[in-house]
Amino acid sequence: MERGRLVYEGKAKSLYEHPEDENLLVMEFRDDITAFNMEKMDTIEGKGVYNCLISARLFEVLEDAGIPTHYVELVDERRMVVERLDMFNLEVICRNIATGSLVERLPFEEGEELDPPIVEFDYKSDEYGDPMVNMDHIRALGLATEKEVERMRKLTLQVNEVLSEFLKDRDIILVDFKLEFGVNPDGKIVVGDEISPDTCRFWDAETEESLDKDIFRKDEGDVLAGYREAAERILRGDEEKLAMLPG
Repeated sequence: MERGRLVYEGKAKSLYEHPEDENLLVMEFRDDITAFNMEKMDTIEGKGVYNCLISARLFEVLEDAGIPTHYVELVDERRMVVERLDMFNLEVICRNIATGSLVERLPFEEGEELDPPIVEFDYKSDEYGDPMVNMDHIRALGLATEKEVERMRKLTLQVNEVLSEFLKDRDIILVDFKLEFGVNPDGKIVVGDEISPDTCRFWDAETEESLDKDIFRKDEGDVLAGYREAAERILRGDEEKLAMLPG
């Protein structure tokens, strides 16, 4: 598929106009990796392929469960067709186990199970460091209505339930994850962006070793090996996507 004009370039993905439909975009996953608000950066060859294929599979799992996403189809190992969304300037974080920033700012124990899960909203802004916001902040900044926030929260908890069960069958613990939402051309709020080791914490169910970007954040070893392990488990049973994996 020929890609059109570059529409947006993020930290690890690029969005291009679809050659035939103005309501669609082509999302390309690059090999760039960042952490700590881009204070740490690198390029890891092949990383974008893992994120693309994992995201495609998890979007398909959500769609099969009746959860709306922007995903349309996989083009190749690095590109997918997605709906053009009017994005909310918010990140929605769902936490099942206490780790990361949560234990740094609140008196939770590392590894503490959170039941029910904690849902947080962050203002998506590199300038302000993606601060956590409440409904009053969201309303005052004009980021979303109370009804829209409640819809995003409901969808996030549904995503958590579906993906936690799916990953459990693959010996992966879904520790926490970040979602972004937007309004599609039909006016519906849907899950956008990606769902990958860049945006989720995946732990091996037996060893609790990271299979995600924490390997890069903490310099804990071979980032690509962790992403590959996650991909092989998540894509199990999907021979077409497994065949696209590097190597």
